[in-house]
Amino acid sequence: MARPLGDELSQLRLTGGGCAEPDEQSRIQQLQAGSEEAFNWLVATYASTVYRLAYRLLNNPADSSDIVQEVFLRVFRGVRHFEGHCALRTWIYHIAVNTVWNQNRWWRRHREQERPLQIPDGDFGTEKLDVVDESQNPLQDTLTLEAQQLVWKALLRLNESQRLILVLREMEDLSYDEVAAILNLTAGTVKSRLARARLALKRELEPMLAPAPRPAPVWHLAE
Repeated sequence: MARPLGDELSQLRLTGGGCAEPDEQSRIQQLQAGSEEAFNWLVATYASTVYRLAYRLLNNPADSSDIVQEVFLRVFRGVRHFEGHCALRTWIYHIAVNTVWNQNRWWRRHREQERPLQIPDGDFGTEKLDVVDESQNPLQDTLTLEAQQLVWKALLRLNESQRLILVLREMEDLSYDEVAAILNLTAGTVKSRLARARLALKRELEPMLAPAPRPAPVWHLAE
């Protein structure tokens, strides 16, 4: 069951994530007045962000599309109570994260089979994760597609909290303060959890990235 809309504001750490800018305040006022144009702007601005976040956490296109609809429904219903003490996108991320976890809890209760591992065809967003030692090839400044696929698989093997904090900080490129506001944590706690999550990801990747053993020479096999 989804949380009451009031919880989205009462549980959000309003001292973090930055305040709404003047231009954004104007948009918020338009949204609170029921402006259709402002709501269309909101969807056009943030729909792809919400979908990307949901997909990176759920690994399911259909569920991610449902999340987008649910998030904007909750935003539309709750924006009249939004006072702009944090950035609008911080609030939207907060709602999106809560909605994703509600979906995850429902999924665990109602579905017995495991979700198939789906590897996206395009941008993984994993190239920002500092998990591969590129010292042997100093000219390589981004991960190869194959390496991104491995990082994606390893990321999906982490527990929910580890995956979430890596996605928000490393893939969504949010600041420590923004992540802290979204998750109702201190920036220091975010940093310590992020360090543990990075370590867990590297441990998952180590066997995947280990070089394959070289085949024995033919003359050795013939002995």
